[in-house]
Amino acid sequence: MRDGVILRANVFRPDRGGPYPVLVMRTPYGKSSRMDRYVKAGYIVVSQDARGRYDSDGEWESFVRFKTHDAEDGYDTVEWAAKLEGSNGKVGTFGGSYNAFLQWRLAPLRPPSLVAMCAYSIPARYTDLEGPGTIRPGRRLHWWSVSMSPDMRRRAEREGTHARAAAQKEWTSGKSEHWLNFLPYLDLPQEVFEDEIKPVRDWLKNPHTDPWKLHKAVNEITVPNLNIIGWWDHCNGDLMLDRAIRSEGGSKVARNGSRTIVGPWSHAGLGRRRYGNIDFGPQAVFDMTDYQIRWFDYWLKGKQNGIDKTSSYRIFVMGDNAWRDEPDWPLQRAQDKVLYLGSADGANTPAGDGKLAVDLPSQQGTDTYRYDPANPVPSLHGERLFQIPTDQRPLAKRQDILVYQTDPLAERIEVTGNPTVELYAASSAPDTDFIVRLIDVHPDGLARDVSMGVVRARYREGLDQPSLIQPDSVVKYTIRMNPTSNAFLPGHRIRLDITSSDFPNYDRNHNTAANQNADAELKIADQTIYFGSKYPTRIVLPWIKSE
Repeated sequence: MRDGVILRANVFRPDRGGPYPVLVMRTPYGKSSRMDRYVKAGYIVVSQDARGRYDSDGEWESFVRFKTHDAEDGYDTVEWAAKLEGSNGKVGTFGGSYNAFLQWRLAPLRPPSLVAMCAYSIPARYTDLEGPGTIRPGRRLHWWSVSMSPDMRRRAEREGTHARAAAQKEWTSGKSEHWLNFLPYLDLPQEVFEDEIKPVRDWLKNPHTDPWKLHKAVNEITVPNLNIIGWWDHCNGDLMLDRAIRSEGGSKVARNGSRTIVGPWSHAGLGRRRYGNIDFGPQAVFDMTDYQIRWFDYWLKGKQNGIDKTSSYRIFVMGDNAWRDEPDWPLQRAQDKVLYLGSADGANTPAGDGKLAVDLPSQQGTDTYRYDPANPVPSLHGERLFQIPTDQRPLAKRQDILVYQTDPLAERIEVTGNPTVELYAASSAPDTDFIVRLIDVHPDGLARDVSMGVVRARYREGLDQPSLIQPDSVVKYTIRMNPTSNAFLPGHRIRLDITSSDFPNYDRNHNTAANQNADAELKIADQTIYFGSKYPTRIVLPWIKSE
């Protein structure tokens, strides 16, 4: 690197011919030892350990830091790769998640040899990764404990687990329960974050700040990007980066050439069709490697394979279980379909009488539940703790979930975009959470979640404008839900659940006025949801008319 630090890589080459374009993957997870399909497709492939990770020298600077060497290291690596023996001087970068983050860091520096990216599954802002005001413990504590800290420990020659496989075994053998329930987060010991404990704690003191702001630099990016994400991917970032590069990219090629593919997948399951008892059919299967090769064949080799003729967005419409091409996002033809909440005797559990209807209830009413952070609604995402499509029936007896649903539908209703819930609610606490979940209820009872949204009361006006609420006062919350595309078919029901926890997918709100990351006290909150003419709680669905 330009400062003299040596980064090490594996280099894979075709066994004959050339010259070839070069594909570069920079990673903090340990460089790959298998790149066969890319090499056989006619590429030299570089898989490099990021600074301070595994075989590379220097100090690792994690993505919670506001200043790192990531951009410069990426630039220097791309230009080094372009000069490798057998290279034709054209370079593409690829990889998902953190590997994608590193690409978005380097691209604004415009290395001359960079032609195209496939940086997939990463949000524009760190605050989008974490949620409503602090870390999402299920993913983040597992990530630090299993993926990141063992190698830091090894390099520092400290006692403890040095290998990822051993750390995963410790996690599943009991450490997960210990760390996931540890409070407060600011007291988590060095064992969890190792050498990055200071930057992590600095961010936990100010969780409204964003050390990334990847979208702010897209006007400097002049190469196109291919993004492949899932509707349940916690890293889809509301498609902000996709929209940003198309509207503000630094060249016509970047703006017009970038592509986005969104499937019915999670972060760890891109390209698959089934999650437990939920099956999206054979059309959901997607060969990511094959598509990446097609992408780079067009941009780096000039093959006229039709990539330039594909749509800007290719989305999977769940329910129909079919792909559809779209020119933009959000869809300009979407119309608002409003459904109002109401009940007579109470909406607690699916056995209650909570209703979603096009007509506003004539009478003012309320539904109530008690949120106990010591007994939160459990996440249904499995031991890997990635957000995935789930059947909500295991939670059917929870009294702390309000359930509102339509009658069985007489016609297909497609929802594509970001649903929004306008919620009128009061809490006995000065701060609390409200979580909304849109669900497709099948005739056989399957309750498949479609989208969710979260608001932390103190951040209801934005992460940079915290203010507590007055206990027992009615407050209006506007909750923008995650992007989705789902066709609710005839005979199905549209359902909206309201609760206050989803742990450990999201951290528990303590229901106190204290700094939640610095204080361990948990209190029970009594929650009241209002509906009717005075407080018209409703969900606004982005409705696409059937053609």
